[in-house]
Amino acid sequence: MSIFVLIPGMWHGGWCWQRVAPLLRAGGHSVYTVALTGVGERSYLRSCEIAIDTHVQDVLAVLEAEDLHRVTLVGHSLAGAMCPAVATAVPERVEHVVNLDGFLATAGESFRDALPDMWAIFRGAAEAAGDAWWSPPPADWDFGLTRADLAWARSRLTPHPLRTWLDPPPVDDTRWAGIPRTFISCAAGESPERLAEEERLWVDRGWNYQAIDSVHDAMIAHPEMLAQVLVNLA
Repeated sequence: MSIFVLIPGMWHGGWCWQRVAPLLRAGGHSVYTVALTGVGERSYLRSCEIAIDTHVQDVLAVLEAEDLHRVTLVGHSLAGAMCPAVATAVPERVEHVVNLDGFLATAGESFRDALPDMWAIFRGAAEAAGDAWWSPPPADWDFGLTRADLAWARSRLTPHPLRTWLDPPPVDDTRWAGIPRTFISCAAGESPERLAEEERLWVDRGWNYQAIDSVHDAMIAHPEMLAQVLVNLA
């Protein structure tokens, strides 16, 4: 049986895995969901000091406190690009890194550098909301969710600390070079041509690639599909 450590993306908390975690546990797997500092269930810890290393340490603390080894590390969206930093810190504890519909990070590159257009949008929204360092959940984003699922998610989304975008995640590709890694593309509505281009990009960087017929928040909209994919990977 496998050990899954599930990490939420921007504005989300550990709550976003509520539909996937029981499915994995029902199959005999161990599951740990991470709540990042200042976000989701830990939004009460809002502080101007929260940086990307804070969130990396959040994950490392779970691995240490629970004495976890041979884990399948799953990061959704922005957290997918953060997972290599965790694997860099403790490669001996990580068996597989899974980036769930995130972006392809380059060592030494901050999120702001990698996604300048997104940074401009999030920083502008934060300034409009009255705090330039806390990005509110975009009112016009639905993450692919509809109706009840969207209402459920929106009631739980919280602002995200933008200082996590400033410093490059502490990644050393040589330290986690031997760890299997998989990118899961939530590919609902995407053209075959775009997916083929995306697959080439990830495979050229040493990642396994798998596309699933799901929206971005697959863990909410299609938990059964995602759970099965994760079990197959592990």
